[in-house]
This record gives sequence, structure tokens and C-alpha cells, in this order.
Amino acid sequence: MQVTADSEVDEKLFDQRRRAQNPLVPAGAFVTAGVLAAGLMTFQHGDSHLGQKLMRARVVAQGVTVALMVQGVTVALMVCTAYYCAQKSANH
Repeated sequence: MQVTADSEVDEKLFDQRRRAQNPLVPAGAFVTAGVLAAGLMTFQHGDSHLGQKLMRARVVAQGVTVALMVQGVTVALMVCTAYYCAQKSANH
């Protein structure tokens, strides 16, 4: 009987985690890819000064995307931990 209760809690935790996903991460990835593509095109056309600026902008966009990912994971863990603790205290 305990195995069933644990699997139900696990399913609910995964549902909570899906709700806490950050929709800004894919947007950040697209921005990063767009800036990268623009930078590569400017290098191809011979404008190395603008290409360097775009590569720096890509690094910033990539850093923001990684920060959003970390923030999303942190929020998901906090939600799951709070949910798990609430369920555990309700059962006792």
C-alpha cells in the first residue's frame, strides 16, 4: 500500500514541476540562436567589428538563458519540496 501512495505523490510532484516550467527559456534560446546567426552572417560579409559586438551580445543572451534555466529549476524544486512537505505533514 505504501508503494502506491509513493507513486501517487511522485506523479503529483511531476505535475507540479511541469506547471513551474519557465516559458522564457525557449525564447532565450531563440534569441541566442538569432544573434549567433546574425553574427556569423556579418563575419561572412567581412564586418568583423559588428560581428564581434554580436558575439558579445550572444554571450550575454546565452548567460541570461542559463540564468533563466537555473531560476526555473530552483522554483520547480521549491514547489516540489513545499508540496512534498505539505503532503508528508498532512499524512502524519
